[in-house]
This record gives sequence, structure tokens and C-alpha cells, in this order.
Amino acid sequence: MVHALEIEGLVKEYRRGQPVLKGINLSIAGSGVTAIIGPSGTGKSTLLRCINRLIDPTQGAIWFTAEGRRTDLSKLRGRDLRACRRQIGMVFQEYNLVERLTVMENLLTGRLGYVSAWDAWRRKFPPQDIQRAFELLETVGLGDFANQRADALSGGQRQRVGIARALMQRPQVLLADEPTSSLDPKTSVEIMSLLREQGRAQGIPVIVNIHDVELARRFADRLVGMSGGQVVYDGDAAGLSDAKLKQIYGGEDWLS
Repeated sequence: MVHALEIEGLVKEYRRGQPVLKGINLSIAGSGVTAIIGPSGTGKSTLLRCINRLIDPTQGAIWFTAEGRRTDLSKLRGRDLRACRRQIGMVFQEYNLVERLTVMENLLTGRLGYVSAWDAWRRKFPPQDIQRAFELLETVGLGDFANQRADALSGGQRQRVGIARALMQRPQVLLADEPTSSLDPKTSVEIMSLLREQGRAQGIPVIVNIHDVELARRFADRLVGMSGGQVVYDGDAAGLSDAKLKQIYGGEDWLS
């Protein structure tokens, strides 16, 4: 089986001697939804941000396979890092849209890594990028919102724009950091469904850091439970027993 990501002995310390990630080992296949669950502060977001190098790992390797090439992301710098990062889409908890720009302009920022600095400054993009942006807006249910400012959208609409922007990169893997934490239950289901559908449609793996265990069980092909900066469960929804949940989260009151 080809793995899109192979994480080996990943350690992250924000303060020396106090690791947030304690030697994470994970292999992510080239398809399917992987949900990372666990209590706040256990390193879920740190793990995703190490993968796309928004933060630098302290130790370990992050092997990324795309277009037949296998690269250790943890060792990349400068131009090589930017080139690899283009292939890793990211959906953020707080959307990370440019509020004063239109929906279309926000989508096209997903192509900034593919155009010259001069063209980026002029917001000049190839016709095929503009066409794809319109197609993605239809895909995420926002076909009539191209010229709407981002700050006029609801939370669910903003997250749909965030997903479309990530897909504009034509990524080889899609990361989502708490994509439903600010949304109501109905919209959360719609966003998770959209992430799963687009992972399948694009033929890429989706890795979601999520607090809602039931959403994770419903939409993920694989669940990774973290506690104290370590992986304590790795399997499917059927194997996630109350005993395992107690090991991940601690205590029993919240299970009732």
C-alpha cells in the first residue's frame, strides 16, 4: 500500500524538555478520512501543523509521497518547502479568510503559490484557475456567492469557502484543524460530509482533528486517539469502546 504520509518518531517541544508530541508514529494511506481525537492540549493541532510545517518539528521525520516522490518534510527549507506545501491543503478552525475580499478572491489565494509575485500582486490568474474556482464554488454549494464579501458569510459558508480554497491547490493530502468547532450540529454534519465527499472525489486522504467523537465515528474510516502527546488508539469506529475512550479522555462522567 502506498502511504501519502509516514510519520516517524515525531517530537515537538515548545519548551526544552517539555514535549507536546512524544514520538508519534503514524502511516496515512492515500485515501480515506482519518479523524484525530483527544482532549484539548494533547497535541492534535500541533501534529497537523507539523505536517504542513506551519511549525517546525523538534525531532523525527514526516515522509510525504506525492507524484512519485518521497520527501522528508521536516528537513525542507525555503523554495523546496514552499513547493511541497502547495500540495498540502489546509482547512482552519477559524476559516482564515481575508474578510475584505470576495469569495472568488479568497478562492484564488489557493493558487498564489503557482503564479509569479507580480501576478499575485495584481491578482492576475490564468483563465483555467478562474474556471476551476467557479466549478469548486458550485461543488461546495456557493455558486451564487462569487462576488460576496467574505465578512458577509455565515460560519458554515465561510468554512465551505475554506474547503474550496484548499482544493484550489490541487493538494495531494487535505488537513482540517477542528473544522466544525464553531458550527451548529446540522452545519457540522454538512461540513464533515463535504470533506469526506471531496476526499473521495479528488482521490486524496483527509486528516481531520476533531473534538466531536460521534462525528468522528460517523464520518471517519480510521480513528486515531491521542492522550498526553501519544497515540493510544488506532483503529475503526467499531473498536472505539468506552474503555478506550476513558483511556483517551480520562474519567467516566462524560460517557453517560
